[in-house]
Amino acid sequence: MAARRRFGSTGTPPWNEDVVTTNTVARSLNDIGLAGWFGGSLMGAVAVNRAPTDVEDQRDRSRFANGVWRRWWKVQVGCMTAAAVGGIGLTAANKGRIATQRGVAATAAAKAAMLTAATVTTLYADVLGKRMDAAGPTPIDDATTPTEATDDDVARAQQQLRLLQWAVPAMLAAILVLDARLGEQQRPKEVLRGLRARIR
Repeated sequence: MAARRRFGSTGTPPWNEDVVTTNTVARSLNDIGLAGWFGGSLMGAVAVNRAPTDVEDQRDRSRFANGVWRRWWKVQVGCMTAAAVGGIGLTAANKGRIATQRGVAATAAAKAAMLTAATVTTLYADVLGKRMDAAGPTPIDDATTPTEATDDDVARAQQQLRLLQWAVPAMLAAILVLDARLGEQQRPKEVLRGLRARIR
């Protein structure tokens, strides 16, 4: 009787509709947004931030790196927005399972926290990049490595960017893993196992 009351007067689980609904638009926004965000951030750390060493004049290197990031930024914001909107849509569509299936709420909360941290970190990295750009031509080794002649403010920004360039893709990789786990938790066996654990 207790289990029937939990399911409602018809005996239908509250998450039943979530299991059979595809949520294609929300899932596509979430996945494409995260893919673009992760790929752009990883490429930036591996290639864009190293590429200025190919520029002979050290004073032009900062302008070169900032020019690349400036062109990418609008796409980055679009990816971040798509990931956020898609994530909110998936959360709304699966609110029944989040409330009733054991383990789903914790995974969803971890994803939300990590997504917030990645967003704040990405925005702060952009602030640091704009600070470097505003300083004008200054000698640097690459986008995250100063030289002895680098302006002090620029050097401090580079030191922070050296860490943030890897922190962002690392957090996004963690979000992708959590997304995979949320997908696994939608399997019928996982749904029933989580529901039984919650009832017990």
